[in-house]
Amino acid sequence: MTSPASRPVPPAAANPLNLRGAVDLSALKQRQAAPPAASGPAGAPGAPAAPGEPGAGNGGAGRPLRVDITEANFQELVELSAQVPVVVALWAAYSPGSAALVDVLEGIVDSYGGQLVLGAADVDVFPQLAQAFQVQAVPTAVALVKGQPVPLFQGGAEETQVRSLFDELLKVAAANGVTGRIGAGGPGAAEPEAPPLPPLHQKAYDAIEAGDYAAAAEAYRQALLEMPSDADAKAGLAQVELMDRLQPLTAADTEALRQQAAGEPDNLDAQLAVADLDVAGGHVEDGLGRIVAFIGRNFGPERETARVRLLELFDVVGAADERVAKARQNLARVLF
Repeated sequence: MTSPASRPVPPAAANPLNLRGAVDLSALKQRQAAPPAASGPAGAPGAPAAPGEPGAGNGGAGRPLRVDITEANFQELVELSAQVPVVVALWAAYSPGSAALVDVLEGIVDSYGGQLVLGAADVDVFPQLAQAFQVQAVPTAVALVKGQPVPLFQGGAEETQVRSLFDELLKVAAANGVTGRIGAGGPGAAEPEAPPLPPLHQKAYDAIEAGDYAAAAEAYRQALLEMPSDADAKAGLAQVELMDRLQPLTAADTEALRQQAAGEPDNLDAQLAVADLDVAGGHVEDGLGRIVAFIGRNFGPERETARVRLLELFDVVGAADERVAKARQNLARVLF
């Protein structure tokens, strides 16, 4: 399995935190009719899978969080991705392994308790979608967040790897204000209203929605001044600061930074910038390991600057993540 950044994708999609303009779905969306009712034909949200489709005979699309994607319901799922991330699994009948993977993904998505929705698309039935996502082989998995694609993986995948990707996907979605949950009745079902966010957290989310990461960071800093133990504000601050650092970078900038970091292993700015790119692109161990290695080679103020950035990236990834635990152990070794 490849991580979100290692599969060749259009430059704007190479960083999963960049959700703008990765794939132009407008032509597909313009083709859609009104969203079908739940009692509509096979393939519509809430309808059973047709015979021979993945999931047929064992619940299929009739299960709460599984939808078989068609031209008729695609727009509905694009709109739904503004509430919860939609995982799109592209499969084909000529690839038995891809159909089996869809069933595996269905079980994993169900275990997230409504935080994710799975859309299964037969590339033979809906070839325009495969073309839009620039699919080169099946199975391929892509997520939709606010109607924009986030590449996940191509080919087979182990459950632990899929769950790790989904956990990171939810972090990306939350950083972009997508924090909904689908109720037991499936897509479109009523869900109890979530309690309101604290005012400064809401201010940060509103700023993220507007693409103003600096303003979001300032709101989180203010929240931490009022309550230094606010773990959500601390994590949110680390995430939006990362997005703010990455936002101005172009594909050419990214390539130049990687070349510079490879040629100048003790250039602090280059190493920190590439570590940001690695973590944002799903190469968490590479990104954290890069900074740990820099700390092990250098002393003085630069070492401390690198250590502080490493701690910030720990907050981005999550303290409970095993990759963070491993990096902490490695950091202790080089420091002591």
